[in-house]
Amino acid sequence: MNILIIGDIIGKPGRHAVHNCMDRVRNDYSIDFVVANGENLAGGTGIQPDSFKGLIDTGVDVVTSGNHIWSKKEVREILGKDPRLLRPHNYPSENPGSGLGVFDCKGTPIAVLNLMGRVFMYPIDCPFKTADRAIQEIQGKTKIIIVDMHCEATSEKRAMGWYLDGRVSSVTGSHTHIMTADEEILPKGTAYLTDIGMSGSPNSIIGMKQQQVLSRFLTGAPSRFEVSEELPYLFQGVVVSVDKETGKATKIERIRQTVN
Repeated sequence: MNILIIGDIIGKPGRHAVHNCMDRVRNDYSIDFVVANGENLAGGTGIQPDSFKGLIDTGVDVVTSGNHIWSKKEVREILGKDPRLLRPHNYPSENPGSGLGVFDCKGTPIAVLNLMGRVFMYPIDCPFKTADRAIQEIQGKTKIIIVDMHCEATSEKRAMGWYLDGRVSSVTGSHTHIMTADEEILPKGTAYLTDIGMSGSPNSIIGMKQQQVLSRFLTGAPSRFEVSEELPYLFQGVVVSVDKETGKATKIERIRQTVN
């Protein structure tokens, strides 16, 4: 079974890149199931119902998120109501929605777990202990478990990969918008990549207009960031091949394509 995982999708350029690459990638890699991080869908931060629906319409099966999940108040119209939208599971349970779901893929159940790190980020519940509870909750329901580890620190992502090795099918990172080149299958059968990268304009600083970000670095003064729309656009994702019987990963391959 081939599972496509797409990194952070940045505003209109990211949506355009996904829309234009999806059919080709599906065909080229015989994709069975698609997970995408959508927390930057709407103007670079947050998710709105129309941007969520547009992503689902392109063929994405599950949309994960991260710290920007709350940036658009309209997200509450769908969060907790449409199970295909996940928020980090280690946010306190009083929040709407969930970060864990089990989805059907041609008769095979696939679990998706969305976690968020705590290093240099909000001090929410422990992602490691949350992962333990989530895996226990779905025990017996499926052997295929896909984890989106949304966090800043590479060490925390790497730690989660080793912590869950052999218990989940993949641990791939999101949030930093920069694709790393450390894809591997860990010793007990878990596919790992520190960060999938972003879909958006590469003529930018992590998807945003260069000068606005540079201004903040040079002056230290706050500045409003806007999504860069310079062409060409970039699509980044990773394909994880999983043995349906064991849930172990057999292959992991990064994808990087440009579109106009």
